[in-house]
Amino acid sequence: MATKLPKTIQHIAVMRLSAMGDVAMTVPVLRAFAKQYPEVKLTVISRPFFKPFFEGIPNLDFFAFDEKQRHKGFLGLLRLFQDVKKLKIDAFADLHNVLRSKVVSLLFALSGKKRATVDKGRQGKKELTHAENKTFKQLPTMFERHAKVFEELGFTLDLSNPEFPEKANLSADILEIVGNQNQKLIGIAPFAQYDSKVYPLDLMNEVISTLAQNPNNKILLFGGGKKEIEILDSLSQPFENVINMAGKIKFQQELQLISNLDVMLSMDSGNAHIAAMLGIKVITLWGATHPYAGFLPFNQSLENALTSDRNQYPKLPTSIYGNKIVEGYEDAMRTISPENIIEKM
Repeated sequence: MATKLPKTIQHIAVMRLSAMGDVAMTVPVLRAFAKQYPEVKLTVISRPFFKPFFEGIPNLDFFAFDEKQRHKGFLGLLRLFQDVKKLKIDAFADLHNVLRSKVVSLLFALSGKKRATVDKGRQGKKELTHAENKTFKQLPTMFERHAKVFEELGFTLDLSNPEFPEKANLSADILEIVGNQNQKLIGIAPFAQYDSKVYPLDLMNEVISTLAQNPNNKILLFGGGKKEIEILDSLSQPFENVINMAGKIKFQQELQLISNLDVMLSMDSGNAHIAAMLGIKVITLWGATHPYAGFLPFNQSLENALTSDRNQYPKLPTSIYGNKIVEGYEDAMRTISPENIIEKM
């Protein structure tokens, strides 16, 4: 154990909603907490879809946030507070720091519970993405920021020697799709929420084509939604050893399959963080964003984060999340060569 246990805190509620990757980034921190403080109970408040992320973490319960009905709006947040209060928590860890989580945190503070809120470092991120007078330096990672929240509650965390879950046993229906397990399993997730973070598809096709030439490789493509499935079908169609997994298995099965990968190639997106939380090596491609913002996947090498050329595109990174469009920067990711990606893999 890293520090003496505060006697008054035996049960902590942890709140993190938002996008898939953001929630996935909490998992390694909570797994470390559960190992280092096994006598303290955790209750994670998040969207029901993300419950499989936390399975297998000891002494952790999941509380489903009902965004559409029970916990909708301000009155819903009051109900959320009452619902969680009944669980007899001693402290509240806000890993989100948005209006909803702030309201719940305040309610717990008014009821006499200790609370701590993540510092997202917004000023540092602004300086990193300035077009002029940019401060180009590594910012604290989100994992360090999350750990700091627990430190404020009295629990020092050591993230330097992480443990990961065992590879999942694949079910018969997954094996029927994937086939021969003697091949190297390579995951590729070519999409992201914003186009500025997506590697050009013609270049991604080059990567897939080259990897597929080796019969010892099995390439599994990940994505979701009708449009993405159609694109993944077109990328996989010419090759026997390239399989589009999108829409073919359930989310929990997808997590089981990812835990069996040898490597994952991903954009700066949720699939990178899912693979990393399962202990899989991840190669990430960065366009408008940059790993210096603190979103490098957990326990991954900066050398395996391939970034666009800042000599040609000196304003990079232009955005923290990839949602800002900068004229003339549409082709920034073309400075990452398919050969460099394949060499890394």
